[in-house]
Formats: sequence, structure tokens, C-alpha cells
Amino acid sequence: MYENSFPNKRFKHTSQFLQKHISTNSEILDLGIENPFTKIMKQHGFKVTNTRGEDLDINTTGIENSDANVVTAFEIFEHLLSPFTVLKAIKADKLVASVPLKLWFASAYRSKTDMRDRHYHEFEDWQFDWLLEKAGWKIIDREKWTNPTKKIGIRPILRWFTPRYYIVYAERIAQIPKS
Repeated sequence: MYENSFPNKRFKHTSQFLQKHISTNSEILDLGIENPFTKIMKQHGFKVTNTRGEDLDINTTGIENSDANVVTAFEIFEHLLSPFTVLKAIKADKLVASVPLKLWFASAYRSKTDMRDRHYHEFEDWQFDWLLEKAGWKIIDREKWTNPTKKIGIRPILRWFTPRYYIVYAERIAQIPKS
């Protein structure tokens, strides 16, 4: 996944934000399979388990059966058809999640070779906030940051001053009853 580049800036911001809000005594369920950032969280002393690669749009059993008191979701929700369903399934009372932000003129990202590496949603910050609030979460803190690259083009130039990533720390305010 990171053959040609490693997202050092994103991982640094994400790690600092996580350490600001979550104690290393917490049990974390990280949505998605184990990845390079999972290893970074463990190096910082966090106790982390991951979901097993199941399609979370269809199967939320791993989330529902977790006893973790924190769920992390770093660049996961944009890949789901129904992130609302996943957010409702979370039993933990704390959530740290990040999403890439949409550029107003760009179509959603779509890998032609990897069916799982596609964005169904590309959020604006207010959309992600609204999704969380509707699913029973209160946003306590949020940050955005740019992600400049050394590539040539309109999109890379815009990413020098247009935020690329949005991260939130939220707490559960209401359990949404299942119907």
C-alpha cells in the first residue's frame, strides 16, 4: 500500500491527536486490518486490536462484540457505503476518526486495480460532523491539516493550502436503539 510513499505527516498529526485525547490504558478497536499505523499506536503504548478485514457494510459483528472503550477509524468511513450503520454499531464511548476531505471539483478516488481502495464518500467537514451527530456522537475536538506534495498539477497545488485531512475526537451522547 505504501510502496512509493509513506504518509509521515498524516501519521504524525494522527498520532499527536490520539495521544492528546486517549490514555494508553484504553482498549482500542481500530477499524480496518492491521496496518503501519496500528504498529505506531502500539509503539506509543496503546493496546490495539483490529477488525479482521470483514466488509463492515455487511458485517458489524466484530464491532458489536468488542469490549474496547475506544474505537479508532483512520481513513475508513469514506470506503463504506453506510458509515452510519457502523457508527451505530459501536459500543465504545469514545471515537477518534479521520477522513480525507473533498476537493470541490474532483471526483471521488477510485483505484482501478483494488476493489477495496475506493471512496464511496468524500466528505466536507460539515458532512462528517452531521453524520457523527446523527449517529449519537458529540464532537469534543477537531483538527484539519494540509498535505502538500511535490507532484505537478492543480490538485497538488491546491493541497498546499486546502486541508486534506480532518480528524475528530467524539464521545457517545446517546445509544441509538436498534430497530
